[in-house]
Amino acid sequence: MTSHTTAAPVTASQVRPRAIAVGAATVAAVLVWVLGKAFGADYEVAQGDGKDPMEVNAVLVAVFALISALLGWGLLAALEKFAPAKAATVWVVVATVVLLASYGMVFSADTSGGTKAALALVHTAVGVVLIPLLWRGARRAG
Repeated sequence: MTSHTTAAPVTASQVRPRAIAVGAATVAAVLVWVLGKAFGADYEVAQGDGKDPMEVNAVLVAVFALISALLGWGLLAALEKFAPAKAATVWVVVATVVLLASYGMVFSADTSGGTKAALALVHTAVGVVLIPLLWRGARRAG
């Protein structure tokens, strides 16, 4: 006998906290960016090939935080649909690995130490807000 576990459909009561998590992660990223700017991070990253340095501004931070958070939500929803029994656990592991991998991009950037530290804190802010909030609201198969 085989058993097939399926997750319940997503309800409005699940969408709202997830949307709040995405928004909170985005706001946290921008707030940390602002603090970094206030403490002297110049947020200029060399692009190589003689191009002018790229400025990592607040809009860019907000857009990338929002896209990353939405992708995280999408992955969680897909896992809940196709692997509901382990969705929350798998999602937390994947999200943590993605956060850790993102530091490689930050620390390999051709920029000042202050900017690297500030950008690492921006990445951390997104993860620290998003991972527990989405994990807590993840549907568990019953």
